[in-house]
Amino acid sequence: MPTRWFWPTLFFWGGWLLLSSPWLFGDLTIPYDAKAHFQAQMQFLAHSLHTGQSPFWTPNVFAGSPQIADPQSLIFSPALILALIFPEPSFLVLDAYVIALLACGGLAALYFALDRGWHPAAGLVAAFVFAFGASAAWRIQHVGQIQSYCFFAIALFLLARALDRKSWPYGLAAGFFIALTVVSPNQVAYLAALFIAAYVINHWVSGGTFKAIVANVRETFAPVAVAALSCLLFSAVPLILTILFVDASNRPEVNMQEAMLGSLHPATMLTLVASDLFGALSRSVSYWGPSSAQWAAKETNLAQNMAQLYLGALPALALIAALLSGRNILNRDVRIFVLGLGFFFLYALGHYTPVFETLFHYLPGVSGFRRPADATFMIGAMAAMVAAFSVDQLLRAPSMRIEGRMLATILVIVAALLVACTGLAIHFNRLGDAAEPIITSALWIVAGLVVLGTAYRFRNMTAVATGLVAAFFVADLYANNGPNESTAEPQLAYEILNPNCKNPTVGFLKRKVREASMGAYKPRVEFAGLGFNWPNVGLVQGFENVFGYNPLRLADFNAATGAPDTISAPEERQFTPLFPSYRSNFANLIGLRYIVSKVQINQIDKNLKPGDLNLIGVTDEAFIYENPRALPRAMFVDRAVIGDFEAMTKTGEWPEGFNPEREFVIDVNDTDGIEEFIRKEGVPAKAAVMIRAYENTRVEIEVEADGDGFVLLNDAWHPWWRASIDGVEVPILRANVMFRAVPVTAGKHTIHFEFRPIEGAIAELAAKLDDNAD
Repeated sequence: MPTRWFWPTLFFWGGWLLLSSPWLFGDLTIPYDAKAHFQAQMQFLAHSLHTGQSPFWTPNVFAGSPQIADPQSLIFSPALILALIFPEPSFLVLDAYVIALLACGGLAALYFALDRGWHPAAGLVAAFVFAFGASAAWRIQHVGQIQSYCFFAIALFLLARALDRKSWPYGLAAGFFIALTVVSPNQVAYLAALFIAAYVINHWVSGGTFKAIVANVRETFAPVAVAALSCLLFSAVPLILTILFVDASNRPEVNMQEAMLGSLHPATMLTLVASDLFGALSRSVSYWGPSSAQWAAKETNLAQNMAQLYLGALPALALIAALLSGRNILNRDVRIFVLGLGFFFLYALGHYTPVFETLFHYLPGVSGFRRPADATFMIGAMAAMVAAFSVDQLLRAPSMRIEGRMLATILVIVAALLVACTGLAIHFNRLGDAAEPIITSALWIVAGLVVLGTAYRFRNMTAVATGLVAAFFVADLYANNGPNESTAEPQLAYEILNPNCKNPTVGFLKRKVREASMGAYKPRVEFAGLGFNWPNVGLVQGFENVFGYNPLRLADFNAATGAPDTISAPEERQFTPLFPSYRSNFANLIGLRYIVSKVQINQIDKNLKPGDLNLIGVTDEAFIYENPRALPRAMFVDRAVIGDFEAMTKTGEWPEGFNPEREFVIDVNDTDGIEEFIRKEGVPAKAAVMIRAYENTRVEIEVEADGDGFVLLNDAWHPWWRASIDGVEVPILRANVMFRAVPVTAGKHTIHFEFRPIEGAIAELAAKLDDNAD
């Protein structure tokens, strides 16, 4: 390895280790979504693989959900390798995975800069800003977006080499990492894909003349084509599955008003120079920035960590210097990043400029995502490169040295920003809380100027210059972007997400579920407002939860139950016309046997009468109730009744005289072939039903009946499931709004349900194409 690569690589790894040490070597863990959602997903994936089951469907949340199509399931990511290695991935395994991703992204940024011939110290600026600046530090809990962000950096490094060297092998590798970037679609992946396309176009047009552009396209066509084909090969199937899932979900698209609530307030720009201006870093100060109670106008709805943009004092200075450098920022190597930085800032600002609204209406894909503030990831990536280029120029070009007029101008701009911070604090009567962060920021800026000056003096001594920059970054970013309440909490806070936890509520519930699981019974549970960590606990502990934590849910289920993204507080539990109470047909059909509530149940369900539910346990954190009327998971009925599912969902009215233990409701549009069973008269047929096997993607039911009828499986209906009776495939009817039913004749039969997503997706696509053709 050349010296100019060795020292920055060594110092980056050293800085990475120091900045990551609180998670790697302490008792802290990455909190919130990283645990409540992604740790649970990782545990489900690992448990499925190590018990010989497919992880493509989970029965543990939302009465069943297609994991293979869920962009946050981790199935199509390197996390799958960890799930194959570890039967019970610890918190450290997932944390180390996330932090290792940031290391890979930082190294890719470093090597991209070095490939451009930039000074090694400038390469370190790119690496540290990319890996530990802005959202990379503050939104580390959003594992899916971190994956896309870091794979983007690797893809860009490889793509740049493919273009510069006209190399199809690099194009092949770039396509693979572009696929990893987009295979779990999120807004960061979408914006990264846009930038990658822009980067290729910028490379093509950089020749200036038409003849040069044609030559560029011709020379790089092969690597670009190979990259595109490679990306398509590795990402097409997962993306199609996800698109089909999203189309049938609660969020086929996002309305503009909801998206606008995720706008980045212009005032948050001040965190570029004052990291803790609004109290996001300090545990002793209540957050007072945009979206907090301090701001009367609720124009945005963002968590406090989503509005943090601090990159470091040195990059802040470098960005200001770049803006003052005039034509320098239009240099071929950096102009696409300057344009990207401007674009992503305007995008993130959402409704504060007309740009996002125009893009929302006219740029395909934008309406599929909420929170334009997710562009802060890409702001960090673009700023990393612009700041690195600026530092390179400051260290190489005498005309760019920070002295004289440039120094005075930079100081004036920094002073103006700090005055704006002070004015804002005074306006909100928070100067007492903001004074220390503002003064500290000024000191870091001064220190950054000293470091830049010293690095310039030793610019020809790579080890000294890079070591100095690395040391300053570690000190600065640890102090200003280090562990805080948004990014680090004690591991003990997430004990229930440990498969072997000793939590009394979990232990009690496991015993009750085990005792009640026999024959055709498989009880479901509901966690009503126990806290943010609880909704996905079923993925870890094996409970089959009626709800869960995920922004995507099947539309039929969502309409029937009114399921929100999560239920972390009792007041978030809302009922619907179809599911109006814990004492209702729907609660019984879905098999809701146990309700675990933070408060006494009548505070949540006002319709309950004494004796409707039985209080069977009380722990320090919960009241545990039993619904004695919960029906079996598998049932036999011998007649059907016609209903309008859409009307039932809206009104909650079941067909008159409906008896769920004798009959099921079939939608008015699906009655072909079962007319003889519509409210047929006579003595009800008798039957014995037994669940012989129940796995994620396979269910085996044995039924013996003295008459014709239907076997109901009270799991969520989905078009990718297939059923067979005694080896003969039969259609699966949608029953009782969102469950499954298959017709059976008298006698003894074995029914197999199997989740076959590829076959099902192909059939669904074919049906959609036929519909469009008609």
